[in-house]
Amino acid sequence: MPAIFQVFSTHTRGIVGLANSSKLDEVVWNEFNNNWDDLAFESEKILSKFTGGDILKKEKIDEDDFVFEEGIEKERMVKVRVNQNFFRQTVLSANNFTCCVTGIDIPELLIASHIIPWSRAAKDRLNPRNGLCLNALHDKAFDKGFMTITTDFKVKISPKILHRPNVLTEKWIAGFDGKNIVIPERFVPTADFLEYHNKHIFQV
Repeated sequence: MPAIFQVFSTHTRGIVGLANSSKLDEVVWNEFNNNWDDLAFESEKILSKFTGGDILKKEKIDEDDFVFEEGIEKERMVKVRVNQNFFRQTVLSANNFTCCVTGIDIPELLIASHIIPWSRAAKDRLNPRNGLCLNALHDKAFDKGFMTITTDFKVKISPKILHRPNVLTEKWIAGFDGKNIVIPERFVPTADFLEYHNKHIFQV
């Protein structure tokens, strides 16, 4: 998990107040909590200094991975890449690098899924409470609305999947309907984000 969040581990578990922390810690947390873009990038820049090097020089960019407005500068491209990596590492770390639905713990098969999609999330694109650690199959099902997570942290499968008489679909997707997910140790998804996915993404 990015180092800056270690200071705020108590707060992110939903406990009121910051135990054993200074007033400055609380001020910093409140300032960045509504500005995840800057929090992510500044955190990674600080970490880069401790590990040696300049993050703007070290980060390699494959421009084919992104769609940007014409004339966007490399620093902006680097910031997007760094922030995306920050979101992935924070969400996966909070879930102990384990899919919250299946328990798969192979990092290469895991994705930090946005509950409210990136294109619609605005200020919460990098908010780890807007993320779920899912394996690639269930990430795609979640993204397409064939699956959602209810506000009481249960898997809900779309009728469009449940009504398909296919043994493999039953085994790998439909069979998880009604199951509890593993709730992350930090950055528990908020009800507002889950409700949004239930109402606007989930296929009924």
